[in-house]
Amino acid sequence: MVNFKEDEALNTLNHSCAHMMAQAVKHLYPNAKFWVGPVVEEGFYYDMDLGDVMLTDEDIAKIEKEMKKVAKTGAKIYRREISKAEALEEFKDDPYKVDLINNMDEDSTVISCYDQGDFTDLCRGPHVDNVKLCRYFKLVKHSGAYWKGDANNQVLNRVYGVCFPTQEQLDEHLALLEEAKERDHRKIGKDMQLFMADDLIGKGLPMYLPNGYTIWTELENYIRNKERKLGYLHVMTPCVGTVQLYQTSGHWDHYKENMFPAMEVEGENFVLRPMNCPHHMRIYANRPHSYKELPIRIAEIAHDFRFESSGTLKGIERGRHFCQNDSHIFCTQEQIKDEVKGVCDLIFSTYEDFGITDYRCVLSLRDPADTKKYHQDDEMWNTAEQALRETLTEIGIEFTEEIGEAAFYGPKLDVNVKPAIGNEITLSTCQLDFCLPAKFDLTYTDAESNKQTPVVIHRAILGSLDRFMAYILEETKGNLPLWLAPTQVKVLPVKNDDEELNAYAQKLVDALNDADVRVEFDTRSEKLGYKMREAQIQKVPYLAVLGKNEEAEGTVSYRLHGEQGTTTVSFDEFVELIVNEIKTKGRNK
Repeated sequence: MVNFKEDEALNTLNHSCAHMMAQAVKHLYPNAKFWVGPVVEEGFYYDMDLGDVMLTDEDIAKIEKEMKKVAKTGAKIYRREISKAEALEEFKDDPYKVDLINNMDEDSTVISCYDQGDFTDLCRGPHVDNVKLCRYFKLVKHSGAYWKGDANNQVLNRVYGVCFPTQEQLDEHLALLEEAKERDHRKIGKDMQLFMADDLIGKGLPMYLPNGYTIWTELENYIRNKERKLGYLHVMTPCVGTVQLYQTSGHWDHYKENMFPAMEVEGENFVLRPMNCPHHMRIYANRPHSYKELPIRIAEIAHDFRFESSGTLKGIERGRHFCQNDSHIFCTQEQIKDEVKGVCDLIFSTYEDFGITDYRCVLSLRDPADTKKYHQDDEMWNTAEQALRETLTEIGIEFTEEIGEAAFYGPKLDVNVKPAIGNEITLSTCQLDFCLPAKFDLTYTDAESNKQTPVVIHRAILGSLDRFMAYILEETKGNLPLWLAPTQVKVLPVKNDDEELNAYAQKLVDALNDADVRVEFDTRSEKLGYKMREAQIQKVPYLAVLGKNEEAEGTVSYRLHGEQGTTTVSFDEFVELIVNEIKTKGRNK
């Protein structure tokens, strides 16, 4: 999807359209006051104070209609330069503009504003030549926004829009927005009753409903079983730690702004943990280790908490509580290559299981020009970066390098995926760490009985289970593979009051339950068509529709989600079909 902020021509056009929207709003609401109207990645917005009016969808339609009238005038847009004193006089009736002007650099002797017909706005520009060029627009959403993002300030109306040079480009973009809306995991989560949010619980703290927790549990079991077969040792550690723990690790100095505030209990300060590595370091330090034991792979599905500003929160994709599929591998320097290769193999085999093919690998390095963000040890950084670079090259991983994306303690491999809609995201990481083992005085005894410091590989395969679930929901539009679906089969008898038919349906339900299939028997006294439509909304993969013919012949007629045709097979064949597809994760389908 286009980035309006980065495309210079679209940036200028959309900023001009924001002014045209403000002009239309001023026509409809003469007392309107305006804060800022910037171009952002997804188009433009303008924040406006309309007194006691909070805009509705009907109001937005009226504003669009007025904008079209303004565009038809073809009014030229003129740039005008004025002094700061003149600007304060010209905009004296708008306290928001006065605030902007007063906060400008005192050295700024010249301020620019733009005139278009009966409207003038304060702006650096640039703008297009005339308002007619802004005629291919659409206002896409509106919300409330605190002035300057401060909850103590006035709530303003924020209206978002997009503008393109042609109607065809606008239509194409609007179609993509509709597609994005259908794929939004928050909408899917609501339709399928997967998770919920509650302001009384707190923003960014989603709660999983039974259907959503079923998916979450399947993901947990899936990755835990893969890890167990590869020698990972699973642990469970607390969701809090002392401030001293994070001072030791360095997170307190480098990551404090992303952590929840400390809480004092009996004279000791604790914080909700933002990551798990300090806990795992202490588990390793619990007893002495020999080189013969290494590598030691400690893993955990761990609950973590990070403070994210409310504006960045997005369903389960980005919250203040999430669960990481985390692991820390303690190894010798000689074992780095094999362990990194093992992590990469696990990442790519997992992607194959989920059908993920559009991804790229990035070697994330520190920024030498901004070393305050990182642990101060140039020799360690040079060693770690070169070791990871050589390892990735030697095992045949194609990658690009990006400066400034490393963790504060070491370089990392990020595996970034391109979702069907939206920007690239990082799902999996593999980080090489020479720093934390030294900070925690971790050791092992080598073959000559000397104490050595192990290397630690931090890795996450699914990353955050929450974000991974959001990604899968959006990729599949909620049409999950059978093994992940909350309800795998819904059994629907054609008649609800037929005892013999219901008994046959119950026999199928029992057989599926015995085979560990998640089955639902819908015995409600609703019409069959209604129940089938409801199952479609809930995206149940298999609907088993049973009538008198199926009962008499010992068969099952089933319909796949999203299809109109019905297939009839024997009772045992249907159960075997379901069980096999779950077991093979659909590979033999």
